[in-house]
Amino acid sequence: MRLIQSVIFCLIFISVSTAQDDIVQLKNVSDTILNSKRTLKIPEPLDGVKTMQKLFPGKLYKMSHNNTFMSWKCKNCKPVAYTDVNGVEGDQLFPYTEGVATRLDTTINYTDSKGNQFKMLVFNHSVYDADGSQTGRFSGGLLGLAKFSKTGNVWEMKSYQPAIAAFGAFANVPALKLVAIGEDQYAFTLIHANGGAGGPYTAFLYLIVGFDGKYQPLMEVGDYRLSNNAEGNTEWSSTYTVVNDGKKKFFRDFAVTTTGFYKKAKGTEDDYEVDVPKEVSEMAKTKKQFNFIIEKRISFNGKQYNITGKPVVKFSNVK
Repeated sequence: MRLIQSVIFCLIFISVSTAQDDIVQLKNVSDTILNSKRTLKIPEPLDGVKTMQKLFPGKLYKMSHNNTFMSWKCKNCKPVAYTDVNGVEGDQLFPYTEGVATRLDTTINYTDSKGNQFKMLVFNHSVYDADGSQTGRFSGGLLGLAKFSKTGNVWEMKSYQPAIAAFGAFANVPALKLVAIGEDQYAFTLIHANGGAGGPYTAFLYLIVGFDGKYQPLMEVGDYRLSNNAEGNTEWSSTYTVVNDGKKKFFRDFAVTTTGFYKKAKGTEDDYEVDVPKEVSEMAKTKKQFNFIIEKRISFNGKQYNITGKPVVKFSNVK
């Protein structure tokens, strides 16, 4: 009997110990990690994950499926509200009181016309989860950036913004794309897309620019894409180009072209009307189907980018 009891006790102990090992632990960090004036120099080569450990010195976890993150909590930090563009669950208060999981989303490398080399480390913050997962369909990943420039064999941090705003779904920041918007002036675009379970995903184009001493969203283009429409009756997608006509040295215009098609829904459970771009909404009221192209010009007004002039709309295959 004692032998049986001992075996049972050992099994319970192993089970509890294993369960505890699987739970992500939080490490308390100083509130100085959020100071945007922090300085940091990294000798060549710069390793993204090791640099993340210096900026957010929590506990490092390397789980399956490339799920590597820092787990941390700041007891002395005062949470600040950051916009979540989903607009469903309100602003995100960061650092999260439950704890934070910080991931290195990507490292963007670029060189200017003078040969200066830069690295932009892109961070994704999400609410602490004991399983190390990211959840919440309408919770965006909170974007953070750290910009480094190279001098000799040393990378020096020139700009540090722990948090900017939240984009995407399931606490995942969409991929950032480098774009030149002026002479040696670089910004980043991202496509934020979300929607209900099983329903279409609507997308917005955002431009993140260093302006007025910080990186911030200066452009939002709605109706950029519609995807995941069950019946595929109505879909569209867009592309953008930066207009380099020699008229603007910085903050150049964007030209956005949207191409798609519309087919009136039959009204079945899986086939329902979607909100089309306003430029084609009147046509959708009277016609059963058509193809369309929308061309927009977007300019910087000194504070943000806005549509200028009247969009050009072209229709074809109208029935």
